[in-house]
Amino acid sequence: MSDNIFTTDVSETDNATPDVVLDLTLDAIVDADAEEEQEDEQEEEQPWMKPGSWYVVHTQSGYEKKVEHNLKTRIASMSMQDDIYEIVIPMEEVVEFKQGRKQTVQKKVFPGYLLVRCEMDDPTWFCIRNTPGVTGFVGQSQKGQKPTPLSKREVETFLSAKGDGQDAPKRKAPKLEYEVGEGVRVKEGPFADFSGQVAEINADHMKLKVLVNIFGRETLVEMDFVQVVKL
Repeated sequence: MSDNIFTTDVSETDNATPDVVLDLTLDAIVDADAEEEQEDEQEEEQPWMKPGSWYVVHTQSGYEKKVEHNLKTRIASMSMQDDIYEIVIPMEEVVEFKQGRKQTVQKKVFPGYLLVRCEMDDPTWFCIRNTPGVTGFVGQSQKGQKPTPLSKREVETFLSAKGDGQDAPKRKAPKLEYEVGEGVRVKEGPFADFSGQVAEINADHMKLKVLVNIFGRETLVEMDFVQVVKL
């Protein structure tokens, strides 16, 4: 019998696998802090959590970029940077086939509109409303009344309307069952649950142009047959 009653089989201990391994090195702590900061930053980047409110500005269709430039110039000249924070032309990535080749292009989600994040008061209203190319605010029913800001859900819908340019899953091609003037409901995409009226049918490419009421104005939106359903 050994005199040392605390003798341990070292080989057995070395081969044991711990249930939990804690990394308490400085690098691990720094990495954990960095992850937390990144999560906080991502949360802060959500458009509805930023300072100010989002408003919809109507412009002449086709001049959105020009109006955006005019407004940025006007904001700088009037020193309104602390009150008018951001101007956005919502875009989405769309896969198109041209001359037999697939390409991803950027398209306006709803032509003729800008989204502006600002602190709405008389000076900001005057600055935006009198910018060349701006025809008015959406949600301003009476003269002299301040426009209505977008809700969180609306901001989320209109500012997350971005495609990823990836191929959509293959679906069974639907039959040509729509007629011009027929009422339809949008099933998916940024305009999900919107209702509209078929204005044009492209049978060769299985696409429709639907007249949808967006921000109180009728706007043509092009969609695939599978994106809508009859009312």
